[in-house]
Amino acid sequence: MAEKLDDYLILISVANLREKDVARMENLKEMMAGGEIVDLIPSFPALTCPVQANMTTGRPPKRHGIIANGIYWRDRDEVEMWTSPNDCIEVPQLWDLLYHHERGLTSAIWFPQHAKEAGADFICTPAPIHNPDGSETMWCYTRPENLYGELRQKLGDFPLHRYWGPLANIESTRWIVESAIELAKAARPNLFYIYLPHLDYAAQKDGPDSVAAGKAVLELDEVLGQLMNGLRDAYDGDPCWLIAGEYAITPVERVIYPNRILREAGLLSVREERDGEYLDTTSAAWALADHQIAHVFVRDGEPEIIDRVMRLFQGLPGIDEVLAGEQRSKYHMDHPRSGEVILTAQPDTWFAYYYWFEDHKAPPFARKVDIHRKPGYDPVELFFDPATRGIPLKPELVHGSHGAPVRERFQRTVAISSRPGVFPREPVTDTDIFHVVLKHFGMTMDGLA
Repeated sequence: MAEKLDDYLILISVANLREKDVARMENLKEMMAGGEIVDLIPSFPALTCPVQANMTTGRPPKRHGIIANGIYWRDRDEVEMWTSPNDCIEVPQLWDLLYHHERGLTSAIWFPQHAKEAGADFICTPAPIHNPDGSETMWCYTRPENLYGELRQKLGDFPLHRYWGPLANIESTRWIVESAIELAKAARPNLFYIYLPHLDYAAQKDGPDSVAAGKAVLELDEVLGQLMNGLRDAYDGDPCWLIAGEYAITPVERVIYPNRILREAGLLSVREERDGEYLDTTSAAWALADHQIAHVFVRDGEPEIIDRVMRLFQGLPGIDEVLAGEQRSKYHMDHPRSGEVILTAQPDTWFAYYYWFEDHKAPPFARKVDIHRKPGYDPVELFFDPATRGIPLKPELVHGSHGAPVRERFQRTVAISSRPGVFPREPVTDTDIFHVVLKHFGMTMDGLA
């Protein structure tokens, strides 16, 4: 076991952490006392899954393969949102490199995406059990396997329904923190990567500068104080703290429906079933919409269709860029999983996955909190109506989004360290976080492909 506090590093990634928010977070400022804070420019797309993969691999999407919060598996004609295990990341991650650097160093990953089956010594991530009768049993995937059973005995079940959606609140983040403290007391991992999502919810629903979003900042800071004190006790002092914002949510006033545009052009087809219309992913073209990026998949990569798609979207209000072929390399998005055409939104615009023209033809999952069945991300789920037990089909209700290429200061997030002089430059990028961690443990990228 390591004997020096510098042998331990706590990496915390925080959704929607902004410099203006840090100024109000007294516990966070205590954690960074004596250290430094710099601007962080998220890579495109500034979304949870790609940014986390950037941080943990030091590579862009072209190399690690995480091109959005979902993947369209062309070989089996299946859209997978939010569920892919760790093996969809195509290059080594921090915990893999740490293990090969020095066998005695241990790692833990707590609630980031793509954590299941990762190479860390300790893991905890939601993995609910879907029962045959349609009910759901709360569970978490853990390593060791019996770890969740031990955690739930002390803390109760992880409050999954407080993690995302209309019921999301600080309870899920508090459970993440309390369980992380328990793990630190028992195992003291050298590298501990913890994901805290709490600032995501209100900022998307009500806007990043809303009263609700401001309240969330103070709630998160309180829980960070709990984490700080708990880990100080576990490690017998302050480990090195490294806090990285994943992205900054920006106010949005416009929503674009790429699939409706493709359908109007005769490129997208639907299956008409008794309970509604379903998007046909064998269409000439269809879009996986994810916040402020849309991947348009063109059947067989037909050049004429790609050209039609590009002309459909070029110059539309709210569209920033339309990229195809080698143009996608501008953002290192020229990966086989990417759409043949990539649409980027302006900071005040986001993309909704809707493809139906008449709401009574929407499929049942459109009116439910159902993050896995939809061909794209749906923040409208935040507006669940208890009276109807459904969500309104009104994307215009959404007031915040993220993911667009970062060009303005208000789109930046921050990186914070409790040690001075750790950042290689200012501003930093999400891939720089990877190198900061490597350097802390005496590693470099030399010899790595």
